[in-house]
Amino acid sequence: MTRTTLTAGIEGISLWTAQARSWEAFRALLAGKPSDDATSHAATRPAPALLPPNERRRAPDTVLVALEAAQAACIDAGRDPSTLPSVFVSTYGDLAITEHLCQTLATAPLELSPTRFHNSVHNAAAGYWTIAAGAMEPATALSADFAMGLLEAIAQLLAGAPAVLLVGYDGNAPGLLRQVAPTEGLLGGALVLGPVAPGRPRLSLALLDGQAPEFTAPVAAGNAMAPMLALFQALALGGDATVLPAGPDRVLRVELAYD
Repeated sequence: MTRTTLTAGIEGISLWTAQARSWEAFRALLAGKPSDDATSHAATRPAPALLPPNERRRAPDTVLVALEAAQAACIDAGRDPSTLPSVFVSTYGDLAITEHLCQTLATAPLELSPTRFHNSVHNAAAGYWTIAAGAMEPATALSADFAMGLLEAIAQLLAGAPAVLLVGYDGNAPGLLRQVAPTEGLLGGALVLGPVAPGRPRLSLALLDGQAPEFTAPVAAGNAMAPMLALFQALALGGDATVLPAGPDRVLRVELAYD
């Protein structure tokens, strides 16, 4: 039986956290170079230029960080965002809004905000993206870890997509929800994956039994999506492989090459 190799080229990379507000800042941080992001008192949430000012004010933090990462990755890849199918993966979606809705339903259900409700659905970031970018290609929203997003994105490449935008993000869990869904801070990262080509990094995936090794994230360590930073760190440092958690007793081994 012939096994299909899950391989793709990396055309674009982006990252946003409060401590490193771009892929370049993240690489500088790993290299031990001073970064204004770590100590700056500037805005602690991104302001994606793709959204009009009124939409930026109304959109939740998780949507903002997802769109910021998505747009930066498309710019890095030199790809028109309107032409790309997309995969948005988040462990929890927006827990701050979920907490607010639960409290409102328990205390004053008639005051429930329609705007809050439509921002609470798990595909909110994907919806904002397709509208803002004018993207008519399919958009997928997953409630999972980044490893599952990688598998979905590469599956779409194998099914014929010329390139795929993959975005991973999570936000902060307030109040009681933190006890059952622990996540803090704001983190978004994105890759534009395409065909293997000379001069760009490439990755190969293998889904295996096992446990992912302990990983200490250099930024956003308490965020639910922080395990994806093992891959971003390996890419920044020129590493040849890393392992991502992929569910109970499963891992995704990611091998990297740069020639």
